[in-house]
Amino acid sequence: MRFPLAAGLVALLLASSPTPASAAPAVTCRDVDAPVTVLGRPHVVHGTLCVPATGATTVQLLVPGSTYNSAYWDFPDGRHSFRAAQNAAGFATLAVDRLGTGRSSRPPALALTTFVQADAMHQVVRGLRSGAHGPSFDRVVIGGHSLGAAISAVEAGTYHDVDGVLLTGMTHRVNPTGVVAAFANFRPANLDPKFGLLHPAGYLTTAPGSRYASFHAPGPLLPDVMELEESTKDVFSPTEAVDGLGAAVLLPYTLLIDVPVMSAVGARDAAVCGPLATDCSTAEALHRAEAPYFRAPLRTHVVPGYGHSINLAPDARDYYSAVSSWVSEEVGR
Repeated sequence: MRFPLAAGLVALLLASSPTPASAAPAVTCRDVDAPVTVLGRPHVVHGTLCVPATGATTVQLLVPGSTYNSAYWDFPDGRHSFRAAQNAAGFATLAVDRLGTGRSSRPPALALTTFVQADAMHQVVRGLRSGAHGPSFDRVVIGGHSLGAAISAVEAGTYHDVDGVLLTGMTHRVNPTGVVAAFANFRPANLDPKFGLLHPAGYLTTAPGSRYASFHAPGPLLPDVMELEESTKDVFSPTEAVDGLGAAVLLPYTLLIDVPVMSAVGARDAAVCGPLATDCSTAEALHRAEAPYFRAPLRTHVVPGYGHSINLAPDARDYYSAVSSWVSEEVGR
């Protein structure tokens, strides 16, 4: 009789104990295969749509950069999930694989451009508003990292169909030395053991073991993160990189954006920061450097001491929080 009594007391204590403050709120995630028509043919943009259990009226459409796929926004180490942070703040998210990557369609590499990718994202935005991919959303924020930021800028500046734009790992004055160093680490994807000889020709990826130097230095070298970086790395087409740099950065296409913008970079991003490039030392310095390239309201954030791929910084939670605060204040929940 003592065992049932003890079990009952334990159950009573558990039932009356408060839920830990750190417990993650319930979120429902589902795969999405969004049909799009680009280059005169039907294709599919794959992504994962995650919605808080309480629902959401604002969704963030998240576009990864070159050699990344949707895993960048929901990194599988359980510590670096931009997606989870935004869901916890009350926003829905759709993290997608760019065309050519992940579980999305793979058009011929040389036919892929930033404008083609932006067209595909425009069609995804329409689906999010109409409810074609699940719930319908009143407001859409498009957010991108690096090449994904260029795609996001072109999409917003061309179609004027979003309510906010998040640009990370992108500024309008690049560091030529850093860009050349990053490109030196790229190689044909079909010569990389991860992808194999049967992978479509024309796509590039990073050489094994080069991702820390290209995307994270001088941040701390975390072996488990780098191991996952290698296992989840993906590809890009050089044509989308070239016109992304030309349109979003050099023109600059960002002057056509007419909704609030947030720009976030790592203070030590070798691709865009430095004496001959952008002053990324503080959020205020970044704002002074970037403000001339925007007519829309601009907010800036700098991740101290980190390189290009800021979602994986040790203190990325401060940046995640800054983004959710900006979306809440400038776009709404």
